[in-house]
Amino acid sequence: MLPFQRILFPVDYSDRCRSVVPYVNDMAEHFSAALTVVHAHGVGAPRFSDLDVADPEWPAAVRRLEEQRLKGFVEEAFPNKKVQSFIDIGEPDHVITKVVQHHGADLVMMPTHGHGLMRKLLLGSVTAKVLHDVSASVWTAGEQEIKPCSHAYKNIVCAVDLSEESEVIARAALCLAKSFGSKLTLAHVVEIPPPNLDVDFSAFKQDLEDAANFGLGDLKAKLNADVPHIALVSKLTADGVREAAVSCNADLIVVGRGRSQGGVSRIWSRLYNIVREAPCPVLSI
Repeated sequence: MLPFQRILFPVDYSDRCRSVVPYVNDMAEHFSAALTVVHAHGVGAPRFSDLDVADPEWPAAVRRLEEQRLKGFVEEAFPNKKVQSFIDIGEPDHVITKVVQHHGADLVMMPTHGHGLMRKLLLGSVTAKVLHDVSASVWTAGEQEIKPCSHAYKNIVCAVDLSEESEVIARAALCLAKSFGSKLTLAHVVEIPPPNLDVDFSAFKQDLEDAANFGLGDLKAKLNADVPHIALVSKLTADGVREAAVSCNADLIVVGRGRSQGGVSRIWSRLYNIVREAPCPVLSI
């Protein structure tokens, strides 16, 4: 976990990919972390149409072209920086997972969308699979406007579900905030179902907020840290996290992925929506 020592940056050459380069550069410099870029490609890409597929040297020619393209990207994006690079054929999520497993990375940084249809409506399938499969932390930025980046994390919101995992996530967020000199705010959203004829949970809103505040107070005591907190009652967790982030002018949201509960925690089940609706980048640990 923290401090990050090896950062993996998947590259697809899209505008969204290029837009997060300053954040990747900044994170690598801040933690003096080793940087690796990876590009997954298919052999049927239009740029290879001029090559003779019957030529036995065709696969090698494709690889050389991809290596040249990635080298050019690295030289442009990370001038004068030592960067390790990998090229592989296959689905991007499989290639990313393989690199994490075999070459090591404790942080993957990528946009939620690159190429693909309906990218403004849906969380990118590659990002979704990476969030689900890789052991490393994942930093991702969605369709929100990305701010100019120069150690930009001034306000961090850590969204916790008050499960056993929350203390680990909050400690990581606290460590990150201290590292960047950021203000940290803990947030917990109590998600309530819509009213029905049997129970109207909105009538218990204050009781729910009081219970959430108590849980957050207990968490802060375990952290031995006096940090502000926000307890919200909302119909949707993602809406509540977004509201907390907006109210704090957050530059980064830190969340867990429910690993202590086998991936079935409430935060995990809401993670895709949190990432999609976030007004700033999200770091899932």
